[in-house]
Amino acid sequence: MTKNQTWVTEFILLGFPLSLRIQMLLSGLFSLLYVFTLLGNGAILGLIWLDSRLHTPMYFFLSHLAIIDISYASNNVPKMLTNLGLNKRKTISFVPCTMQTFLYMAFAHTECLILVMMSYDRYMAVCHPLQYSVIMRWGVCTVLAVTSWACGSLLALVHVVLILRLPFCGPHEINHFFCEILSVLKLACADTWLNQVVIFASSVFILVGPLCLVLVSYSRILAAILRIQSGEGRRKAFSTCSSHLCMVGLFFGSTIVMYMAPKSRHPEEQQKVLSLFYSLFNPMLNPLIYSLRNAEVKGALKRVLWKQRSK
Repeated sequence: MTKNQTWVTEFILLGFPLSLRIQMLLSGLFSLLYVFTLLGNGAILGLIWLDSRLHTPMYFFLSHLAIIDISYASNNVPKMLTNLGLNKRKTISFVPCTMQTFLYMAFAHTECLILVMMSYDRYMAVCHPLQYSVIMRWGVCTVLAVTSWACGSLLALVHVVLILRLPFCGPHEINHFFCEILSVLKLACADTWLNQVVIFASSVFILVGPLCLVLVSYSRILAAILRIQSGEGRRKAFSTCSSHLCMVGLFFGSTIVMYMAPKSRHPEEQQKVLSLFYSLFNPMLNPLIYSLRNAEVKGALKRVLWKQRSK
């Protein structure tokens, strides 16, 4: 390190380089979407809690997905909204930035694994209905959920530990709206080769591997659905599974493009848009997709509203 370099204790989040008027408009729009995210996922959690018919393994995993979406958005969006508003000092100190990176990676990894658990649950329900209640016991579901959270957090911890070993001696401007790991690594004044290798390896493990498992599960589910004689049973199974596939496509598609596509094809501004998509739009769309395409969720909502009207 040269004599005129100093250790960085805080970073500046550059965010979106737009005019003040557009930033204010975006702040209002994103605030509205964030509220919808909290309300939508909160409604899903409330319905699952209040309606005993939704106390099944599928909705158990869906409740974990809703918690992840709320946490995921709450980790990134509030700081972005603050910087888009009238806040002139768009800084974040080193420790909160590191914590934001850890939580961002932990929630993303956990969501990948929860989506795999949901696909396994649907595979057992459609392809092995007679063994479903035996295999997908509450104890097994709890272990699968806890394992997903533990693995996601441990992988995120590995990334953060590798970041903490790096010196950050300037510049201190993060060209992003939150402490996204690739943007933070660009500011390190040391070789980040090991960090890049670990990110790619973990992407293969946590993105490509789970996506392959999901696709294999749903290829077998599709074959089983086509063999169902009852038109109503086929429609119900397809409706539930298609909702899950929509969520899988939205999340894995944007994340794989972000972390595994050649970086030369995705300039920094485009990466911000991708990050915005799975930080804000994905968590908002998940409950919307699931409620619109799932008859059980819509039925639960009607029952809860009817009970409230009766009272």
